[in-house]
Amino acid sequence: MSNTSKSLLVHGYEVVIGFETHTQLATQSKIFSRAPTAFGAEPNTQACAVDLALPGTLPVMNKAAVELAIRLGLALGSHIAEQSVFARKNYFYPDLPKGYQISQFEIPVVQGGEVSFFLGAHSTGSGQSEKRTVRLVRAHLEEDAGKSLHEDFIGQSGIDLNRAGTPLLEIVTEPDMRSSAEAVAYAKELHKIVTWIGICDGNMQEGSFRCDANVSVRKPGAELGTRREIKNLNSFKFMQQAIDYEIRWQIEEIEDGRAIQQATVLFDPDTGETRAMRTKEDAADYRYFPDPDLPPLVIARDWVEQVRANMPELPRAMAERLVRDYGLPEYDATTLTQSPAMAAYFETAAKASGQAKLVSNWIMGEVSRRLNADEGDMASVPVSAAQLAALIARIADGTISNNAAKQVFDALWTGDGSDVDAVIETKGLKQMNDTGALEKIIDEVMAANADNVAQFRAGKEKAFNALVGQVMKASKGKANPQQVNDVLRRKLQ
Repeated sequence: MSNTSKSLLVHGYEVVIGFETHTQLATQSKIFSRAPTAFGAEPNTQACAVDLALPGTLPVMNKAAVELAIRLGLALGSHIAEQSVFARKNYFYPDLPKGYQISQFEIPVVQGGEVSFFLGAHSTGSGQSEKRTVRLVRAHLEEDAGKSLHEDFIGQSGIDLNRAGTPLLEIVTEPDMRSSAEAVAYAKELHKIVTWIGICDGNMQEGSFRCDANVSVRKPGAELGTRREIKNLNSFKFMQQAIDYEIRWQIEEIEDGRAIQQATVLFDPDTGETRAMRTKEDAADYRYFPDPDLPPLVIARDWVEQVRANMPELPRAMAERLVRDYGLPEYDATTLTQSPAMAAYFETAAKASGQAKLVSNWIMGEVSRRLNADEGDMASVPVSAAQLAALIARIADGTISNNAAKQVFDALWTGDGSDVDAVIETKGLKQMNDTGALEKIIDEVMAANADNVAQFRAGKEKAFNALVGQVMKASKGKANPQQVNDVLRRKLQ
């Protein structure tokens, strides 16, 4: 299991979760044919003779798909096999024209690797954010199947083969996760990586990033329990709901004396429940054997190094650099590398303001909060990095307080101003930094609150806070809080 993971027991049971993620590769054509992969075309308009498995057709490997697999292997610290083999995975579905799927079994192209991420304080049980690492078993290339469409109201079904042959990279983990929160955090980190390196557009609604969660429960120290696989989870929200329901269901079944049967299940968002789809197959049921139409996939080391040279700076490497160059905590650096856009926004603002930690706090706080409320992303932030830097510079030099800064930020966000200094001036938000004027206010507050003065001098610290509040009120919030604390404490002693 993960080298840092701690099991949180659920009604005395340990939860064990492994993931299989189908990542649709961002190629222009399919994995074994030249048919296009664009989403949203009319049914069966993007399926060629190869995809339809017409007699006499042969698959031809898409080099671009292999290169994207190499890119993932490099990003996850995996071993990239110099030679891997394609196999036929035999099973019948109406939307699988050949009656088998071309996949990889014994020798996958990407082997091992890991994904590291932070689990939020509310999910760890310790009250602190903790780093987790999930080990990967493999990532193998395969083709997608078509799609069956069932029109219950007219009692008919149709087949759309546009997806048949779409290139997938199936990423399989060890059973290292111990809660739904950890599973979702892993999925989000993997989603970030595949979109960051450009191998997948990450569109979960369109099926570009689909997760299957293998869930089981056991008493601490016992053998692994029987797993049930929740198929095709295409949103992080539903992912957590589905896993939580499945955990509760399995525990109730065991407590009621019933055995868990290995099965594939689907999650119904409307009912919030999982339901069995079919008894789970094992590898032997698929009768894997090497595909006679495809030679072994050979990847030269020179090719791997060429791909490595063209890789972008990876999230984990960038996070390490932000820690090293800007003195940020590791948690901040990991959060700021959620996307290239966020990282670039941070670096621009940090360099312009010279206040890296303050910039980090604002991006993780106010910027993220407003983006979440607006359901936006970093590409749509209405406050530019230069504007945020100018705002933070005014906080750092004492021109405005943190509370006033939020008012300025609000004006920038809503378009009620574009120049930080102009907004400060228009709204009269400058802090009072005149020591003489501040001392006069403090003297008046002390004279009007003799009881609090006496209580503080008698050792009651709460009385000091009350006096600070009165000074801030008398200054209409414009006094510098730190200056108020310093001058007031000096006068009281």
